[in-house]
Amino acid sequence: MKHDITCYIAYNGTDEYAERTIKSLEQAGATRIVLLSTSGMVNNLPYDCYTFPNLQCIELVNFIDCDCTTPYLLIYNKYTPLDINNHALERMVQVAEDSQAGMVYADRYELRNGQRIAHPVIDYQKGSVRDDFDFGSVILYNTQMYNEAISEFSHRNFQYAAMYAVRLNISCISPIAHISEYLYTEVEEDTRAGGVKQFDYVDPRNRGVQIEMEQVCTFHLRKIKAQVNECDIKDVSIKEHFPCEASIIIPVYNRVRTIGDALQSALNQHTDFEYNVIVIDNHSTDGTSEVISSYSSDKRLIHLIPDRNDLGIGGCWQQAIDDNRCGRYAVQLDSDDLYNSDTTLQQIIDCFRQGNYGMVIGSYDLTDFDLNPLPPGIIDHKEWTDENGRNNALRINGLGAPRAFETSILRHIGIPNVSYGEDYALGLRISREYRIGRIFTSLYHCRRWEGNSDAALPIERINRNNYYKDQLRTWEIEARIARNTNKR
Repeated sequence: MKHDITCYIAYNGTDEYAERTIKSLEQAGATRIVLLSTSGMVNNLPYDCYTFPNLQCIELVNFIDCDCTTPYLLIYNKYTPLDINNHALERMVQVAEDSQAGMVYADRYELRNGQRIAHPVIDYQKGSVRDDFDFGSVILYNTQMYNEAISEFSHRNFQYAAMYAVRLNISCISPIAHISEYLYTEVEEDTRAGGVKQFDYVDPRNRGVQIEMEQVCTFHLRKIKAQVNECDIKDVSIKEHFPCEASIIIPVYNRVRTIGDALQSALNQHTDFEYNVIVIDNHSTDGTSEVISSYSSDKRLIHLIPDRNDLGIGGCWQQAIDDNRCGRYAVQLDSDDLYNSDTTLQQIIDCFRQGNYGMVIGSYDLTDFDLNPLPPGIIDHKEWTDENGRNNALRINGLGAPRAFETSILRHIGIPNVSYGEDYALGLRISREYRIGRIFTSLYHCRRWEGNSDAALPIERINRNNYYKDQLRTWEIEARIARNTNKR
C-alpha cells in the first residue's frame, strides 16, 4: 500500500546498508527514496542522492522544503541498516491524521552486539525543549506543517541546529505524537553507558553546536512568552539570623567506601568564617553510620538520622536546611565525591559575597574511584552566561556542581523529595527570580564508579529521569508564561 511518503535516508557510502534500509521502506509502502550523503561519496544506487555537511544544517532543511511533494515525509537519520515493520508507515500516517500531529515518532528495537533490545521512548511535553530529546532515528512529518515550521528561519545560516528549530516550531503549531508501539529495529553502534553519554553536550569540542542550539531555544522561549529578562530579576534580601556562615550538606545512604573521604574533605576546609557539616544519614545499613560516628569528636559535624523512611535526596536536603543549626549558605557535597582543595568552601562563599546571588554553581572534574582523570575532563558549563543562562537552563540537562544556595531562599521554595533532578528543579526555580553566580575553575572531584546512581542505568530508568526533568521544564515554562502574561 502506498502512503504518499517521501523517505530521506542518511547515506555514508555504504551501499549494502542503504540497500537494506531502502528495501525495508519500499516494502512498507514508501513512495520515493532520497539519499542524504554527508560523506561526499557517490552512490551506485538508482536513487536521487544529494550531499550536505551534516543532517542538522539549514541547507538540508531547505532542500527538503523544496524537494518534497508528498503529503508526508520521513527522515531516517542513521547510517546503519533499518528494518521497519511492514505496516509501520501506515500506522504513523494514521496517528498523524487522527491526532493532527506535525511530527510522529515511535518506540523501537535496537540491535546491540547481535541482540535485539527494546528501547521505549517518552511522550513529548511542552517542556521537552532540550535539544537531545530521544525521538529515535525514524521521524514522520506532515509536509505542510514542516514547511510552515521552517518559514521563520529558512534564511538563517544554522549549521547544527536547523532540525532542532524545525521541531520547536512544529510544537507551536501542532501536537508531536509518540506511538507507544515498537515499529522498527535499528542497529545501535554507540554502546556507551548513559552515565557517559550525558556529558557529550558539555564537551568543549561541541561548544559551537551549543551556541547555535541556545540561539534557537531562546528564540522559541521568546516566541511562547516564556523568556526571563534581566529586568525580571530581583536582589536577594536576607532577614533571617543564622548560627554560622555556611553548612556543607551531605545526604548519604550506604556509602561506607566513600563517606570518610567526603567528611575529611569537608572538615579540612580553611575559611575565614565559621561553618559546620550536616550529614543526613538516610538509615544506612552497611557501616556508613559507624564511619560518620567516628568523626563525632569534631563539634562541627552534625549527624542527622531522619525519623521518616520515605525521604529521597531532596527530602534529606530539606531536613538539613530546616535544622536550626543550618548556616546562611547551604553547600553541596555528594557522599562519594570530594572537594579538590581546602579552599573550595571559601571560594564559593566569596562568590556569594561578591555578587547578589541566590545560588552559586562551580565546576568539577570527572575521575574514577582513585581520582584518575576521565574524559571529557573539567565540566565547567561555560554555555552559561549572565545574560542568558536563566533561559538556556531550560535547554540543557544540568547546571553543574558543586551547588550552593542561600538557605532562606531554599526554605521559601522547598526542595522536591526525589533522588534525581531535585538540584535541576532548584536551579530553574531560582533562576526565574534571582541571579546565579558561576565559578568556572574546577572545585570538585566527581567520581564515576560502579556505585554511582547514574553510572549505567537501564533505559526504563533513563526514561523516567528524562520524563521528570521534562516535567520540571513544563512547569517552569508555564510559570514563566503566566508571570509574563500577568505583567501586561
